[in-house]
Amino acid sequence: MRNLIFSKGRIGSRFKLVLKLSIYFVLVCISFIYLEPIFRIISMTFMSGKDVIDPSIEWLPKNPSTDNLKVAADVLKLKSSLFNSIWFSALMAFAQTVVSALTGFAFSRYNFKFKKLWFVMLLVAFILPVPLLMIPRLMIFISGQTILGFNLIGTPIPQILMALSGQGVYSTVLILIFYNFFNLIPFSLDEAAMIDGANPLQVFYQIVVKISFSTVLVVFLFSFVWNWNETYVTGTLVRNSIELLPAKLNLFDSAFETYASAVKSSAQFKINEGYKMAATLISITPLLILYGFVQKQFIQGIENTGITGE
Repeated sequence: MRNLIFSKGRIGSRFKLVLKLSIYFVLVCISFIYLEPIFRIISMTFMSGKDVIDPSIEWLPKNPSTDNLKVAADVLKLKSSLFNSIWFSALMAFAQTVVSALTGFAFSRYNFKFKKLWFVMLLVAFILPVPLLMIPRLMIFISGQTILGFNLIGTPIPQILMALSGQGVYSTVLILIFYNFFNLIPFSLDEAAMIDGANPLQVFYQIVVKISFSTVLVVFLFSFVWNWNETYVTGTLVRNSIELLPAKLNLFDSAFETYASAVKSSAQFKINEGYKMAATLISITPLLILYGFVQKQFIQGIENTGITGE
């Protein structure tokens, strides 16, 4: 009997070990699917022109070089485009975070007329494709600039106004994040603050926002990344009034051809895909650095959305 129990225990432990190894194997495979493009970008970034066209080289370059980064930085006009991308994305993220927090607080804490209707309209705005909504928005801004007497299209003003009115990039998702998290905060804290004489704005800032700092950070990072990578809305409304890094990357082929014809004319220089990979690496590096600094708070904010308030 004891031998039977012992053998069952060994079988059970072996089964658990096999199960763990299988889970780790699946996780490694999934991770490689996500990381392989990044590894490929990094590998080709430091390849010379000869390494790129050498079929014997797959991952590790024989002659590592930083020339691709230098050329890509020149083509992207890195100094101006990086600075513009940072302040523009940060401004849009700040506006969206404030408006989304206020909207989520209103939906979470107050009952007002047609509340359910407005909530449904909020979801509908998320479901509808962006190009479908862009046509009437563009018409509104064109009519507005006719009335005001100065151009709105071709400036950052339309996109800033959209962010301030809750129509920014994925604003619905940000509002729902705040709405769900604010529902987890006990209403008793609001009532206690109001008994002490706090008005709704003080309750919002002193109680709700301070408790929700990690969630605010998550929303800000989401908005920053989404606005950083947004090219369709920015290209339609802002156009070429600001040199942004993702927009430069989107037009890299044509800009590179102009640069190549002006600087060098060798075929090897023109077919080197390492330049495009270097430009891609440059464009995602600021986001990776940002996440590296705030990853602890970011993960904490994601986890907090699942913690009950009472």
